[in-house]
Amino acid sequence: MPKYVDLSEGFRAGMRRLASGVSVVSLRDEQGNRFALTATSVTSVSDNPASLLVCVNTSASSFPSLQAGANFCVNVLSAKHENISNHCAGLADGEDRFKVGHWADDNNMPYLVDAEANFFCENDVVYNYGTHLIVIGKMIDVSTANGAVKPLVYVDGGYKVF
Repeated sequence: MPKYVDLSEGFRAGMRRLASGVSVVSLRDEQGNRFALTATSVTSVSDNPASLLVCVNTSASSFPSLQAGANFCVNVLSAKHENISNHCAGLADGEDRFKVGHWADDNNMPYLVDAEANFFCENDVVYNYGTHLIVIGKMIDVSTANGAVKPLVYVDGGYKVF
């Protein structure tokens, strides 16, 4: 097993082996502008209170709004949403990220109508750490798709479908 002198390099190599579900975090800022960003760093915190943790790079356009306490929706992507993931990961900017997919609005948050799940969250705790902002969202609403579960998964630098 290789050992790494550069821990950042070793970290990235190790994380390529950890499969993650793909989500898009969507929100509005105080002026009503919509933001969407692809995230694989999403995890449950607790079911009481129901809450999620999201990590967002400080270079993300939505960073200032999340740091200021904007509420957000975590949209869990399905196998058919690879194009939305790519769009929200950098193929488009700003409002153009919403030109792909079926988006609507609820709780003053944009959400992907046909996502595997939509977790509408109140921004509860924000913590700066290194290059990222850690945001804990307390659930205010949730919806799930009907039918078989077909999540979009990211591992080893690419998408997988199970």
